[in-house]
Amino acid sequence: MTVARTSVIVGGVATYTLIDLARLAGVTPRTVRFYVQQGLLPSPGQQGPATRYTDHHLERLRLIRKLQAAHLPLAEIRAQLRTIPSNQLARLAQASAPAPSSAADYIRGVLHGPAAAPQTAAPSAAAPPAAASMPAPSQPAPPTPPAPPETVRSHWERISLDPDVELHVRRPLTRTANKRVERLITIARQLFEED
Repeated sequence: MTVARTSVIVGGVATYTLIDLARLAGVTPRTVRFYVQQGLLPSPGQQGPATRYTDHHLERLRLIRKLQAAHLPLAEIRAQLRTIPSNQLARLAQASAPAPSSAADYIRGVLHGPAAAPQTAAPSAAAPPAAASMPAPSQPAPPTPPAPPETVRSHWERISLDPDVELHVRRPLTRTANKRVERLITIARQLFEED
């Protein structure tokens, strides 16, 4: 079945609705929104029912799908997308990805570096040059700068000090803060045991 491109030309650039973009990329509209929220896709600028996406969004979505097929986690995909120039997105999105050998080989490569990964054949001469720059699943991701504090994932831990008293702590904590919280818990439990 062939999917017809339903684009509208705005200012000489083809644009798509959220539904059309998702259909062309083979994802759901919810996935597109999630990728924008996670920084994998640039924001379309305007919000609401009149939101339009460009070929740049479509190429990026297709490349994300290829990298996911190579078993790369979203954090690595995000880091690699930052290093790819916009003019190479289309070639990389259309290039054939190297076939992943197995999930065990990928995990071995992540844990032990590229030396533990199986040797793969060199890219064929018929492959476009951009295909050679596509990451293999066993290659470690380039180092990424630490995330700003507001984007670090955290969770709340509920600590019961007494049947009627709880302490709520947002984790992760620094080593110093963790020692202080542990001390606070010890002191609080001792106070409740005194009664």
